[in-house]
Amino acid sequence: MQVEMTDASERHRYEGRVGGELAAIAEYLKTAELVVFTHTEVYPGHEGKGIASALVRQALDDVRRQGLRVLAVCPFVEAYIARHQAEHGDLLYRSRTTVAVGRD
Repeated sequence: MQVEMTDASERHRYEGRVGGELAAIAEYLKTAELVVFTHTEVYPGHEGKGIASALVRQALDDVRRQGLRVLAVCPFVEAYIARHQAEHGDLLYRSRTTVAVGRD
């Protein structure tokens, strides 16, 4: 199944279309450093066909092209990256700050 992905930046989401019909979305917030994926949804009639996975894969490829990192708040995106560590694990945002933990 061919999923056509577009970045609908005015709506803060990637859209996945199948046969021209909107089938899935991956919502995000973007900063200068990263893309925070907040929610992924597959519309009725399109569930169980791998559309969300195809959309997220293409969205992550787009994030990579932009030279940004990913913060996966959305459980689906988090699980997708965990399953595809070799391809996408390097995109995960890691804080640059160090937290010192002391004893009381």
